[in-house]
Amino acid sequence: MKQYPFFKVSRLLRLSRLRKYIAFFRLYFTMGLQYRTAAFAGIATQFTWGAMEILMFRAFYQSTAPDGIAGASRFPMSFAATASYIWMQQAFLALFMAWLMDNDIFTSIMDGNVAYELCRPIDIYNMWFSRSLASRCSRAVLRCMPILLVAVLLPAPYGLTAPASLQAFLLFLLTLALGLAVTVAFCMLIYISTFFTLSPDGIRTIAMSMVEFLSGAVIPLPFFPDRVKEILELLPFASMQNVPLRIYSGDLSGYAMLRAIGIQAVWLVLLVGIGKLLNRAAVQKITFHGN
Repeated sequence: MKQYPFFKVSRLLRLSRLRKYIAFFRLYFTMGLQYRTAAFAGIATQFTWGAMEILMFRAFYQSTAPDGIAGASRFPMSFAATASYIWMQQAFLALFMAWLMDNDIFTSIMDGNVAYELCRPIDIYNMWFSRSLASRCSRAVLRCMPILLVAVLLPAPYGLTAPASLQAFLLFLLTLALGLAVTVAFCMLIYISTFFTLSPDGIRTIAMSMVEFLSGAVIPLPFFPDRVKEILELLPFASMQNVPLRIYSGDLSGYAMLRAIGIQAVWLVLLVGIGKLLNRAAVQKITFHGN
């Protein structure tokens, strides 16, 4: 019988475990790509909503600055940067919207069917995490390209502008992935809280409202007062969509950008760690009744 060193055996075990969650990701990503009609409806809704937001900001700029849109120095973001922020937000809406959660997970916890998942030789936290990632990515893939294409073709300053440099674009992709992971890690806390409550509706409603307002989904964070913005930028909500969208639009650069990326990484580690601890506590105390 062929003998393997210990470190090789350990590596093979880790790879075999990782393949399970990659398989879950592929399964749910493929399933998500099948909902094309819903994607077409979402594209129309998001494009309309994005156009309405840009027109609203245009009215705000024109009514506040004496020289209208050209008076960019009076605002924390130029109008062109704000337009790019909004278009990228709408294109990748599925990645960052915390209200976009998997109702099947809530249902499985409340009706007890989660027992079947706990019997599998897998970590339920990792499975739900990969499942949530796949669902969000599949929706974003279906919707982002048409929105970006139309936004690029719009005249300046209403359309989507190119990033300042290749480096800025690569950092945007990095922070996009980190922001997605932070969003999913935060949503995992909402799923796990259902083990300790009779219904997730209360916590879910409060959490989603906080994320919507404090992550820059309603108003970009640069438009908040300076002292409030400094506090918000330290919270996990700012590490979701705020960082990648501001990097792409050119509003975030230099030391502030590197600091924001570091905060993203710290919150990702903290949220995943807290989620795994809560999940372990929930699984150890869970009790099922029935035949």
